Amino acid sequence: MQKVTVAYGDGIGPEIMQATLDILEAAEARLEYDIIEVGEKVYLDGNTSGITPDAWSKIRKNKVFLKAPITTPQGGGYKSLNVTMRKSLGLYANVRPCKSFHPFVATKHPEMDVVIIRENEEDLYAGIEHQQTDEVVQCLKLITRPGSEKIIRYAFEYARLYKRKKVSCFTKDNIMKHTDGLFHRVFKEVAAEYPDIQAENWIVDIGAARLSDTPEIFDVIVMPNLYGDIISDITAQISGSIGLAGTANAGENLSMFEAIHGSAPDIAGKDVANPSGLLRAAVLMLNHLGQQDVAERIINAWSTAIEKGLHTADIYRTGLSSQKLGTKAFAQAVIAHLGEKPKQLQIADFDKEIKLQIKPYQRKEGIKKTLKGVDVFVDWKGKDANALASNLQKLNSDIKLSMITNRGVKVWPEGFEETFCTDHWRCRFELEGNVPAQKSSIHKLMAKALDLKIDIIKTENLYEFDGVRGYSLGQGQ
Repeated sequence: MQKVTVAYGDGIGPEIMQATLDILEAAEARLEYDIIEVGEKVYLDGNTSGITPDAWSKIRKNKVFLKAPITTPQGGGYKSLNVTMRKSLGLYANVRPCKSFHPFVATKHPEMDVVIIRENEEDLYAGIEHQQTDEVVQCLKLITRPGSEKIIRYAFEYARLYKRKKVSCFTKDNIMKHTDGLFHRVFKEVAAEYPDIQAENWIVDIGAARLSDTPEIFDVIVMPNLYGDIISDITAQISGSIGLAGTANAGENLSMFEAIHGSAPDIAGKDVANPSGLLRAAVLMLNHLGQQDVAERIINAWSTAIEKGLHTADIYRTGLSSQKLGTKAFAQAVIAHLGEKPKQLQIADFDKEIKLQIKPYQRKEGIKKTLKGVDVFVDWKGKDANALASNLQKLNSDIKLSMITNRGVKVWPEGFEETFCTDHWRCRFELEGNVPAQKSSIHKLMAKALDLKIDIIKTENLYEFDGVRGYSLGQGQ
C-alpha cells in the first residue's frame, strides 16, 4: 500500500475529492491516505501561508500529494498557496495532457492531443514586486539557465518516453531578448541532444493563435511559467472543457496532482461539479506510483461512461448526452463501468515500465563577467528629460550618462516630445572605452547623487558575459 497525502480543498473541492476517492476505492487502488487541511479555513484561522507545519511535514514525508482546488481569500495580501507549494517543494514541471473526446464531448478540434509542459517555479511567478514611485510598480521576470534546462529536458524526455514526435517551444524573445532569449537558446542546446525528436520554436502570440485554431499540428509544447499558465487553460478548454483536465506537478523528489480548475464557490454543495479533472489527475498519480493496472481500469470505465452519454452539466449537450448527472451520480456511473472498455475512444494501455529520468543540471564554468556601467533608476516629477540630464551629468566620472529612458523608451539624448513620460526614469551611466568599470565608481556616483538630493530608487549593474552584452538597449537607441 502506498500512503499519499490528500487535501479536500475548498468550494467544490470536498465533493469532487470524495467522488474521486470513491472511484479509487472501487477500482482497488493500493493506497492509504493522510488527510490534511489547507486553504481558506487555514488562512482565516490566522495562518497567512494557508498551510500548517504539520501539513507540510505530511506532504514531504509521503512525497505524493493529491489536492482538490483551494480558495485564497481576497484582500489581506494572501499569497497563492498553489504557487507556494510548487516552488517550496521544487515541483518544477507542470504537465497537462489535453485530448479531445470527440464525438462524445463537444469540441471544434476532434484530432487534438496536446501536452503542455510549463515551467513551474520562476518567471514572473517569482512574485518579486515593488512600488517604486507614485505612478510606477515593478514585477521582476526571472528566467534562469538551470530552471530553463530542467523543464526543457523534461519535455524532451517526456516526448521520448511517451513516443511523441515533436516538441515545440513558445517564447517572446523578439521582445524580451535576454529573458525569453535565454529560454530559447537553452531549448536549441537541449534539442540538439534529441535528434530523434523534431524541435521547433514559436513566438508565443502566433503559436497561441495556431494552437487555438489548429491544435493538431502540435504534440508537446514547453514554455515559461506565465505563458504556460494561460495557454494550458486555453488548451484544456478547447479540448472540450477545462473540467476534464488534470495536472501533474513533478519535482526531483515529490509530486503533486490536482485538477486545473478553481474551487467554484458559486456551485459548491450543489452536487453539479464535474470530478473528471481531479479523477484524471489521480490517474496521473497512479501511473507515477506504478499502479498502471488501476489507472487503466479507471480511465477505461470513465471513457465508457462518457461514450454512453453519461455527462455532468458542464459537458452536457442535447444530441450528444443521454443523461445529465450530478457529482455523486457520475462517480457511481464510472464505478458501474469498471472492468469495461470503450468502443470508440482510445483504450488505456499504459506502459508498465514507465520511468522518466532527468540528468542533473551541470553548471558551466569559466564565463568572464565584465562591469560596463550602471543603470540608475530615479523618481523625478519633472517632464523635461533635458533638465534631468543636466542634473545627472554632474555625477559623471569615468562612467558617464549615456542615455535616459522612460518606460523603456529613449527620451535623452534626442527624444521625442510626443513620448509620454511618467515619474520613473532609467538613467544609464557607461564606461567610455574598453577598460572595465570599477564598482568604486558606482559607489562614488551614488554618494554624489545623495548630496545632490537625486532620488535613486534602484540600480542595476551592467555586465558583459564573455564579451556579450547582458543588458537591453533602450527602445529607439
